[in-house]
Amino acid sequence: MARKIDLKVTCEFAMMRIDNYLAGQIPELSRSKCQQILRKGFVMVNQTRVIKPSHILREGDFVEVTLPEPEPTTLQPEPIPLQVLYEDDDLLVVNKPRGMVVHTGAGVRSGTLVNALLAMGVSLSDIAGPERLGIVHRLDKGTSGIMVVAKTNFAHLRLARHFAERKVDKRYLAVVLGEPDFEHKVIVAPLVKHPEDPEKFTVAINSNLRTLQATDAVTEVWVRKRFKNFAFLEVKPITGRTHQIRVHLQHLGLPVVGDKTYGGFEKAIKIARKLKSSNLLQAIQSLKGHALHAWKLTFIHPRTEVPLTFETHLPDDMKNLLQMLYAQKVFEQDW
Repeated sequence: MARKIDLKVTCEFAMMRIDNYLAGQIPELSRSKCQQILRKGFVMVNQTRVIKPSHILREGDFVEVTLPEPEPTTLQPEPIPLQVLYEDDDLLVVNKPRGMVVHTGAGVRSGTLVNALLAMGVSLSDIAGPERLGIVHRLDKGTSGIMVVAKTNFAHLRLARHFAERKVDKRYLAVVLGEPDFEHKVIVAPLVKHPEDPEKFTVAINSNLRTLQATDAVTEVWVRKRFKNFAFLEVKPITGRTHQIRVHLQHLGLPVVGDKTYGGFEKAIKIARKLKSSNLLQAIQSLKGHALHAWKLTFIHPRTEVPLTFETHLPDDMKNLLQMLYAQKVFEQDW
């Protein structure tokens, strides 16, 4: 049911925009959400309806806010097994399996992380809307690994701010095609929608592409192990653009093994056949996505402000791929 909040503007908030004021006074609301509530007529100042987010408040103003009932989700709970690494009143940390979509979209209505979370019966933040309950950030369908999920709107807003301010440390492990000519590299290359394929992104390497609203993107890469025709990398995305790691690695001539979108599947199959390794070929064909795993996540707890770090083991299909690569030559198996 709808909830009412009464506020009185004190001197330190005089001459402030009302959307900024409400976002500061009501922790579970973002500024954009406050603007939506204002435009829908849910805010009164001194018994007069205010719809402009730019309205300037004065000392002594009496503000009445009616928070509408959250829009119900149409998604159905699905009892999909999900590994939970941590849980408290504000958040969950889960290990998303490769092949699972994070939230609905493009005709996908089931089998998502949100469907699985709903079946757990836990509260989930609704700031991102009824189709994306609890979702603060995302991983591609073919990428496995650690995600933090917000159970409260307070936690969602704090976590989203930390991601935006680059206070979250995300580390990935990747098996790629090619032999890197570096030990450590920082990739600075803006990304843009691919001009010929709306499902893909590409590096904006010429002036024509840069005019297509390119976004800055930065990725840090370390080489963990080298193999003939392959490499095992640790990757840290500094920014968080869609497909960023996969596009940046492809840009270096190091596509992620198994990545059908960015050239890492067919090429890997050809190399395995050239090496005449049936075991390696089977390991590549058995991947449930691309060989990219979000293995480590460090963030500041939204309420306690204590840093938290979580790690996960490689999924079995990616571990098997590495074992086949090690079998080509003797290495210490230290992953």
